[in-house]
Amino acid sequence: MHDVEDLNIKQEILPFFDFTLNSFSRLSLGKLMITPLESPDRIRERQQVLKGFISNAGIFREYTYSRTDFYEIKRFLTESSVNKLNFSDRLRLLISENDRMALKARFIQLITFFNKLNSWYLGRITKDDFPDGYKAGLALLQDFLQKFNLPFYDRLILENRFRNRHIAELSEIVTKLQTAGEIVSFYNRLAEFEAMLSVSQGILKYGFVFPEISSNDLIINELYHPLVKNPVINNFSGFHNVTLLTGPNMSGKSTYLKSIGVCIWLAHIGLALPAASARIPFYTGIFVSINHSDDIARGYSHFMQEVLRVKSVLNEAVNGQKCFAVFDELFKGTNPDDALEISAATIAGMTRLNNSVFIISTHLHLLNKIKENEAGDINTCHLDCDIDGERPFFSYKLREGWSDLRIGTLLFKQAGIYRLLAATIEPMIS
Repeated sequence: MHDVEDLNIKQEILPFFDFTLNSFSRLSLGKLMITPLESPDRIRERQQVLKGFISNAGIFREYTYSRTDFYEIKRFLTESSVNKLNFSDRLRLLISENDRMALKARFIQLITFFNKLNSWYLGRITKDDFPDGYKAGLALLQDFLQKFNLPFYDRLILENRFRNRHIAELSEIVTKLQTAGEIVSFYNRLAEFEAMLSVSQGILKYGFVFPEISSNDLIINELYHPLVKNPVINNFSGFHNVTLLTGPNMSGKSTYLKSIGVCIWLAHIGLALPAASARIPFYTGIFVSINHSDDIARGYSHFMQEVLRVKSVLNEAVNGQKCFAVFDELFKGTNPDDALEISAATIAGMTRLNNSVFIISTHLHLLNKIKENEAGDINTCHLDCDIDGERPFFSYKLREGWSDLRIGTLLFKQAGIYRLLAATIEPMIS
């Protein structure tokens, strides 16, 4: 079970990998981005496939084609009925100039498009760069294209010797492929192929790195959120299974938590991630709770939503699942006294779930006094901030230990609200 809606994968992360040329490949990419792989071996296999595409980057650097040609040919092959031409059909083609020219143009478009796809790209791939399972998929793509005898018909077209009998021959080929369901299968494979190609192009463009899938170590070096311009890089390590993150408002806690969550998720769909290096275990449950909201339709308050999310994670972890969970400002939806009590109890329980990793940001400063922290059973860190006069300066750098810095009053004053409040008093006095 996974809950990563708050990472906004499709809205914020997918665009870094989207170099697709058509809506079908984009749909395949979207499915890839939200579907975690079921085992460490499947993750490693996808990494090897993507590395195969990267090794062949020179071939795919100019991978392009006419989108109009793509859509028209796909529609021609999948939505229309290209029946085998019998004698009367041949006669009709000879008599009807418009029908003959229209069908001839479609087949010329098809042969030219498929021949380019095969001879410029698929036929030049070094297949040994890919794992065996994916080699078979590449072979199926080429096998389909080779059934059209592309070099033969392409030469006829170039030499202006493409005749009615050739239209009939190709119509028969298309009919057989339609009947066998091979055309739909081909386009599904092509969409998946182009989705993987698109991902590899994003990895190269942005310099993302593949993580090592480890047994237990969780270490991410120089991670950042790709949406942030000129990001400050930070590290994360899960040597303790509970981490408490502190820091004043605007210090970057939510962005840091999202950055970690994005890295964990990308690792579990077999992709490279925005970091310098990483060792990430395989988790059966990934949960990220950052954007807090009420559920009006179901009648749940913000606090009740928090409670249910924590319960969902703990149910998984208590039942032996290996979970990774992020909670931004846990239990802020209730009063401070209740929040402190139930947060302390939650953290104490989480420290005993050694198979899982929990990261919690908090403004509850008294959590610094809980026995788990004093005994060194949890990791504490904070995002740095300096005060110069009455102005806060945020470094966004992660530091060890606890931060008790509070800058709410400074930010309130800096926004000029005290002046506004004073202005409301003057008319009352007069």
